[in-house]
Amino acid sequence: MTQIKDEQVRVLDLIMIGLGCATLAFSLVFFNIANHLADGGISGITLIIRALFHFDPAYSTILINIPLLAIGYRYLGKQSLIYTIYGTFMLSFFLWIWQRVPLAIDLRGDLLLAALGAGIAGGFGSGLIYRYGGTTGGTDIVARIMERFFGVPMGQSLLWLDVVILLISLVYINVPHMAYTLIYSYILTRIVNFTQEGAYAARGIIVVSDHYQDITNAIMDQLERGVTLLNGEGGYSHQPRQMIYVVVAPNELHTLRHIIHECDPKAFVSVISVTEALGEGFTFAVPKKRFLTRFRR
Repeated sequence: MTQIKDEQVRVLDLIMIGLGCATLAFSLVFFNIANHLADGGISGITLIIRALFHFDPAYSTILINIPLLAIGYRYLGKQSLIYTIYGTFMLSFFLWIWQRVPLAIDLRGDLLLAALGAGIAGGFGSGLIYRYGGTTGGTDIVARIMERFFGVPMGQSLLWLDVVILLISLVYINVPHMAYTLIYSYILTRIVNFTQEGAYAARGIIVVSDHYQDITNAIMDQLERGVTLLNGEGGYSHQPRQMIYVVVAPNELHTLRHIIHECDPKAFVSVISVTEALGEGFTFAVPKKRFLTRFRR
């Protein structure tokens, strides 16, 4: 049996985390800093320091994270520690690079466009970092320590830390800019979730029907998707029943409904959103459809 090493450092992970850091740094420099939008977490603190003391965020990001990493290294696994250190230095590196690139994005002073741009770019960058197991240090480490010693859930700690940092940011931005910062934060959160879950959510379908074999054959023949038969039992009759479970792409759902209806109009069908589907037909090569299949009906 092959043993999987959870702590293994993967080259692909490092490449994608680096790309995520480059995108996040681009967003911070050309959208947040350029349009006076605040941020949460360590990035928010570095923006406050920059506004008050004109200190480069590329340097303050490292200086703030070094003591946090020194304190929290024992609570991070080997892979997590390596990825966090790597993510921290890559973010600092790209912050330094982008600030020296003679580029300006002219938004005509439209703060809504700035919030949208920051949310989309920053969310995509952050999502890539998290999707491939990385972080950029900072408040994640503080939240882990709070959870370990004080029993405060990480999500709650991160929320309150962001709230405090955003409130302190009012020392250098006004209320309208803070309002647009909140819009940016909401969009960033949505894009992070979208990036982590993938481009689309697959659909898991459970079918209960006396004609399960006909439906199974039709799905495998017309959609060329694998089907799993589950043993079930009626809650009222206590009679054994076969249930069908199949996962399809969103654009195949209409065809699947048509197949089920033709085999058994009275079939019970439950459609479930699947945030990630791994395996043949999804992450592996999609089976090629036979040419005549589309014209059989």
